[in-house]
Amino acid sequence: MSAARSLTALRAIAVTATLPLLLTACGYGSEAEKKDEKPAGATASEGGQKLSASEVRIGYFPNLTHATALVGLQEGLIEKELSGTKIKPQSFNAGPSEIEALNGGSLDIGFIGPSPSINGYVKSKGSNLRIISGSASGGVKLVVNPDKIKTLDDLKGKKIATPQKGNTQDVAFLNWIAEKGWSVDPESGKGDVSVVRTDNKVTPDAFKQGSIDGAWVPEPTASKLVSDGGSVLLDETALWPDKKFVITNVIVSQKFLKEHADVVEAVLKGTVKTNEWINANPDKAKASANAKLKADSGKELEAKVLDPAWQSILVTDDPLASTLKTESDWAVKAKLLEKPDLAGIYDLTLLNKVLKAAGKPEVSDAGLGAK
Repeated sequence: MSAARSLTALRAIAVTATLPLLLTACGYGSEAEKKDEKPAGATASEGGQKLSASEVRIGYFPNLTHATALVGLQEGLIEKELSGTKIKPQSFNAGPSEIEALNGGSLDIGFIGPSPSINGYVKSKGSNLRIISGSASGGVKLVVNPDKIKTLDDLKGKKIATPQKGNTQDVAFLNWIAEKGWSVDPESGKGDVSVVRTDNKVTPDAFKQGSIDGAWVPEPTASKLVSDGGSVLLDETALWPDKKFVITNVIVSQKFLKEHADVVEAVLKGTVKTNEWINANPDKAKASANAKLKADSGKELEAKVLDPAWQSILVTDDPLASTLKTESDWAVKAKLLEKPDLAGIYDLTLLNKVLKAAGKPEVSDAGLGAK
């Protein structure tokens, strides 16, 4: 994104987070499709009581780190909670464009990484968004050409890609470099290691052509590089306490939250049930996420990429707020962000209400909640 992180196998999904295989179109699997195959279970909203908005516009990336969105839409698990309120899904290729849509009033709720969440909150002086839930942890790896790089010390003098200047992975890599005692200019990426900001869509080709020696990237880009001959040198979860760190949040427009809290609560009921179903049915969920990727882009992930990528991501309702604060501190340390006031970036009131009703433990905002 210096704390200690290490990964475990997942039960589902990223994130991106700024992230992987960015596809464009946005599709929506209707509940009518294979309705009998979708997870059953009555919901409080199914009693027929109408909610306060006729539609809710939900943004996400077609990336595995956004598994909650992919599976929740594909399986109709979010739709089931909305009592007739229609979902208008929108897919995005980068965090800034999603934040722009939220700030511009064309998006209500979004799945997004921590860095754009922080940037969006700071640029609007705390007026435009709130983080209302977690979604995923993990799913970020340093993958290298094993012929050129055999140990972490071998990175010095090499060209390593990150997805975008100042994005979540870029900040984490710059922090890791600083902790090694090496120096890199955060603006140009030049220094003891050459940090090459490269779109995840083109990173695999750059790796195969030898123009980069490795990449610090999210899934499924990391597993794609491995399938092209790369080797995982470091899993970012190894750097974090408890081997967990936020890779995907759920955010909401403050205006929409104020005017349609019932709709926001219903969406959160859907995301909580989606994460529960993913963790209980990892193989089915993996297939569902891949089906949604295919519906959105016309192309699904190969098993050799999908399987290891899926294993490295953990879906979670917990926003892991303390890790977002750490990532913010790293960005400040790297001189990519002025020290921000993050007080009020979280509002977990509705999420904790939903969790409590479901008999699940409540989650913390690490002191960064709305007053």
